[in-house]
Amino acid sequence: MKQLAFLAAMAALFCTTAFAAAPPEKDHPLVGRYEGAVLDGTKVTAYDEVGLIKEPFQNWGGGKPDLLKLEGKVSLYHYKLPAGRSLLEVQRNYEASLKAKGFDVLFTCGTANATCYQKRPNSVDTNTPYDFALAFDDPEWPRLGKAGDYVRNYFSVSGRYLLAKKTGPTGTVYASIALAEHNADVGSHAFVRVVEAKAMEGDKIVFVDASAMQKSLAETGRINLYGILFDLDKDVIRPESQPTLDEMTKLMRNNPPLKLSVVGHTDAQGEAKHNDDLSKRRAVAVIGVLVKAGVDPRRFTTRGAGAAEPVAPNDNEAGRAKNRRVELVRL
Repeated sequence: MKQLAFLAAMAALFCTTAFAAAPPEKDHPLVGRYEGAVLDGTKVTAYDEVGLIKEPFQNWGGGKPDLLKLEGKVSLYHYKLPAGRSLLEVQRNYEASLKAKGFDVLFTCGTANATCYQKRPNSVDTNTPYDFALAFDDPEWPRLGKAGDYVRNYFSVSGRYLLAKKTGPTGTVYASIALAEHNADVGSHAFVRVVEAKAMEGDKIVFVDASAMQKSLAETGRINLYGILFDLDKDVIRPESQPTLDEMTKLMRNNPPLKLSVVGHTDAQGEAKHNDDLSKRRAVAVIGVLVKAGVDPRRFTTRGAGAAEPVAPNDNEAGRAKNRRVELVRL
């Protein structure tokens, strides 16, 4: 038994020798970097929402992957990989290193062999790396590298991907690693996203009841509501939003002459056109709930402001959280 344990330890050591020691001030201690890779940019957010590719997806007709939706501490790393190393070699080293650290690999794929995409009946499979890049870069990654380019533009020749999960006494950690191959001048790159899933610090936004809504509308003509939450990048209202929606219904029932414009707002992540459309659909979804509760739809108008009317900076999660809101404006 001791001999078997020794051999297993030696095998894990062999598989992970291509990894440099991870300076805690730069690399994520649970993931590290491939030996010889150069850190080109990093960004850490204390609390944010992300969607990770978890399975093959349709890469035709504008198909998008069904994402694994997570919230928690999000750490992004952009590395330039050393020349002469294939993406497969880098991926295999990441897999071995993560397994040795207690991760389970949930999904791996490559664009060259079309394993990132669902097969189409009676059709030739495609292996376009840019299709995967568009899905991986949605919502858009911050342009962390010195070149300042979009992440999707690094996937010119091929791409590989892996998603791993580690569950321990301190919580659950996900590691999402996309590897991009470009021409010889640009080289190959690794985009690492680590999500430490955790509950958000609560009691940061005060619950607003109907009387507080009425008071603000009477004094200023408007009020921002933060108790209405939506699924990531969708107009689906989360169940925990119901108390605020109930107060809105109460407000409208207690004030029959009141008419409102319901305005949706997003943060500045993602493209402006997408945010405008998303914010409009979210405002419409809110009105839909109130109408189902018996409020006359003629008492509402709707508008999607996207990220055009921020109330806080968009360069940190605290500011972005304030910008993601539903606003009521008295008509």
